[in-house]
Amino acid sequence: MNRRSTRSLAATPLLVALAVGCDAPPSDRAATAATPDTHAAVLPSWRPGPARDAILAFVDRTTDPASSDFVPRQGRLAVFDNDGTLWCEKPAYIQLAFAIDRVRSMAADHPEWRTQEPFRSAIEGDIAGLAAQGERGLLELLMASHADMDSEAFATAVEAWAKDATHPSLGRRYVECVYAPMIELLDLLRDRGFTVAICSGGGADFLRVLAEDLYGVPPELVIGSRIELAYVAAADDGAAVEAPRIERRRGIGFINDRAGKPVGIFERFGRRPILAVGNSDGDFEMLEWTTSGKGPRLGVLVHHTDGEREFAYDRGSSVGRLDRGLDEADARGWIVVDMADGWSQVFP
Repeated sequence: MNRRSTRSLAATPLLVALAVGCDAPPSDRAATAATPDTHAAVLPSWRPGPARDAILAFVDRTTDPASSDFVPRQGRLAVFDNDGTLWCEKPAYIQLAFAIDRVRSMAADHPEWRTQEPFRSAIEGDIAGLAAQGERGLLELLMASHADMDSEAFATAVEAWAKDATHPSLGRRYVECVYAPMIELLDLLRDRGFTVAICSGGGADFLRVLAEDLYGVPPELVIGSRIELAYVAAADDGAAVEAPRIERRRGIGFINDRAGKPVGIFERFGRRPILAVGNSDGDFEMLEWTTSGKGPRLGVLVHHTDGEREFAYDRGSSVGRLDRGLDEADARGWIVVDMADGWSQVFP
């Protein structure tokens, strides 16, 4: 998917009118007809409501030099989770789908995997069997599919996979499972002088291959988990390699999740964001750290309530669980975006 085509689709007045007109309940359509929505051109895939209005009000306050909440451009840092916030994360994380497909493509060279877990489950598409292997099994799968190569070879593998890999139930390629309303918000923030970064629990190097085309976020603004990396300028026997490279090795370098997210952000930027957006309790500390600073701040949670156009889940979910965040959002002043009610369309 080309990100520019996404923007042009969202900005087409006729398509916007059809999306809002068809999806809004009759009372909303009548109200829209009576009172023009001045924000529709800014966030066309967002329905009028308190969540959208609070986000826009925050952006206006922090970028208006006449406002007491004005924040200079260098202080306007916004961070976004990725899985479940910018693109779909059900029935399993998209990076896990990549790992499974890559193990399948490597299986011919590893006949022992046919009877060895977690590889047997991955090859046979047995998600329940894979889940039964626990964290250790998942880590073994990720190391086999993500390590023992240089960074450029890994990027090539991700690019090749992303061209055709398709979501099992949504009927679209994974790279088309991005959320149109969030793409619009990213664009708006950049237009208003924000630095927009991604802070994901997923692999940084996996997402860096895709983020610029999908979201307009360059590799240097992607923070994520990583395996061990090493600079290699010579072979094991001391001979010079064809070209120095960054080698991906079997081991965890950093887990950018939960309490790791504020650490990852600080290591990259050396400052606290003023806006943080997530969707699960894995983002709790990122929102907590962001909104506990001085001056104007905003935390936003995307609540997956749309079982018709996407998926509905929160407290009991094994992926993207949102429990504590729902309990404490009101007290902390965080905005909760109801996907079913708040978005006129989900995907571009």
